[in-house]
Amino acid sequence: MLVQTVDFFTPVVDDPYLFGQIAAANALSDVYAMRARPVLALALAAFPTTVLPTEVFEEILRGGSDKVTEAGAVIGGGHSIDHDVPIYGLSVTGLAAESDLTRNAGAQPGDALVLSKPLGIGVTVSAGRTDSIAAEGVSGLFRRRLVSDDVLDEVSRVMSALNRFAVDAMEGFDIHAATDVTGYGLLGHAHEMMEASGTTGEFWVDSVPFLSEARRFAARGIAPDGSRVNVRNLRPRTEVGTGVSDEDFLLLCDAQTSGGLLVALPEEEAERYASRCRELGADRASVVGRVAGRGARALEVFRTSRRNG
Repeated sequence: MLVQTVDFFTPVVDDPYLFGQIAAANALSDVYAMRARPVLALALAAFPTTVLPTEVFEEILRGGSDKVTEAGAVIGGGHSIDHDVPIYGLSVTGLAAESDLTRNAGAQPGDALVLSKPLGIGVTVSAGRTDSIAAEGVSGLFRRRLVSDDVLDEVSRVMSALNRFAVDAMEGFDIHAATDVTGYGLLGHAHEMMEASGTTGEFWVDSVPFLSEARRFAARGIAPDGSRVNVRNLRPRTEVGTGVSDEDFLLLCDAQTSGGLLVALPEEEAERYASRCRELGADRASVVGRVAGRGARALEVFRTSRRNG
């Protein structure tokens, strides 16, 4: 079966090569979410040719091309325009056996939910932008950075990592549903899955993997506008248990760039599937919740699994 997707956005990092990699990985994720293999991509780009040197544009394209090659696909061309800000992304074609194709519908009561990448990309990137804005008006001698180089490296690695590891790990497992986690955050994309499946998703904050400094940034009120919009939209649709803080909920709603896959499969297979993801390269893959019959709301968030108290 042929699958097709398209995605593009403005830079989330300063390094043009890395931006190309992240944008490409993000575009490829929609194909991986359907358990398809990317085979062909077309590059979509806009660039301010009178403002920035063409070498920057070349690095963006090189980063995207290298990431597509890593995915085992090729870039067969594309289209670019002159624009006031850089934009880059891909239109991706993939192939999948019809019997293997996964959709965001099909989650069943008794399934577990596995997340293949940590959350906190949105708040971490926002903290880095706060650093950049502060640097324009405050001398580096007196300014204390919010984000260390190690944290920037961590979030960059997560954003640029392909979701192919989570797909490769699916072999031999009974996958019922899958979606990638991007701009609507974990809860937003889970809500779509549960609505399409007629079920309720239960999530356990203590089981969800986060980037190392994400909680600290959230505690300081740092978050992109998209994450705050997600909170406003999803709070009325979610049963929130005792002990779940506003910061917890914000992080579950945090808008992700090139986030992981959320996968529903039988509970008895979930830990083995998460372990297999980690073995192949998705080293933070974790069981983060379960699927129940449809309750009063499509989403429930608790501090820990109710089965564990």
